[in-house]
Amino acid sequence: MADRHEVLCINKSNRTDPHDRITHIGGRNGDGTAWKITQPNAIAGIESGKWSFYVTRGGRTVNVIVSTSRFGHKYLKTENDGEQPDNLLSLPECR
Repeated sequence: MADRHEVLCINKSNRTDPHDRITHIGGRNGDGTAWKITQPNAIAGIESGKWSFYVTRGGRTVNVIVSTSRFGHKYLKTENDGEQPDNLLSLPECR
């Protein structure tokens, strides 16, 4: 079973395309230490079953999934975001 982690922050590139904007996701471990990984590593972890991620927004928990843009690029988004990964993009920047 995949280790489940809450995503609390992201880092964005200067690109305007929402599919290319997220470079890293981050959160806190059970002991309070911060973690941060690249989007490609997060995608690989989800696809291999090693990790699963979620975001809590407005009192609701939504899963982070891997999606593929119409141009064939893999990116992270939450299940209820449709084509735009707004739940992730609205998170604060990781330090």
